[in-house]
Amino acid sequence: MDLGLEGKKAIVCASSRGLGRGCAEALAEAGCEIVLNGRNEAVLAETQAAIETAYGASVTRVAADVSTREGQEALLAACPRPDILINNNGGPPRKDYSELDRAAMLDGAIQNFITPVELIQAVAPGMKERGFGRIVNITSLSVRMPIEGLDLSSGARAGLTAFLAGVCRQLAPHGITINNLLPGKMDTDRLKGGFERAAQQTGKSVDHVRTAQAAEIPARRFGTAEEFGQTCAFLCSRQAGYITGQNILMDGGLFPSAF
Repeated sequence: MDLGLEGKKAIVCASSRGLGRGCAEALAEAGCEIVLNGRNEAVLAETQAAIETAYGASVTRVAADVSTREGQEALLAACPRPDILINNNGGPPRKDYSELDRAAMLDGAIQNFITPVELIQAVAPGMKERGFGRIVNITSLSVRMPIEGLDLSSGARAGLTAFLAGVCRQLAPHGITINNLLPGKMDTDRLKGGFERAAQQTGKSVDHVRTAQAAEIPARRFGTAEEFGQTCAFLCSRQAGYITGQNILMDGGLFPSAF
């Protein structure tokens, strides 16, 4: 399917690996010019080279922390007029709510709520002028289904979801859509770290933990960055111009809900 994205400019935050990289690859495949972002220059350079080789895409890399004002300015300097913005950022580390202090809570809010809003504020005017814009926020299944120890991440991302529920309707008349992708258990480094932590806590092998967790998912497997990225690319397509304000679960059926 031609997604109608040839020549579109896309900023993909936190895209040197994992789900962000999956989104960058899918958008590059669809013909977009990509601005990659990450904090590890070496990993970022490797991702850039891989995407350029695989898809022949124009790729710019920006090594920066997107949560900082300086990082955001660097991204926007590399791509002042993006057609597509993929908001993504690492979440706060797993920690019981009783152990969170004010500084940790503020950091979590900046990472997963304030930063995406600031970037949307920066790119929306240009999108309105051109009559086209696609914004996809990578949030989490935990917005819908609380996960112990991820309360700060869940709260910040749920706040972003509620905040943008009104904003997306303000921007819809201008050809701009805002949607959220909610990943469940995806086969990424973050998930593997969770296997290792669970193995240490239970005394079971990492393979045992992995198998047991996969068995809890109706699809009986973990999601991939590739299929996540392809879904993101579709939400950015011309065909998805009538989809806005939606929360798309990608969890293999893990969250039990009829609506």
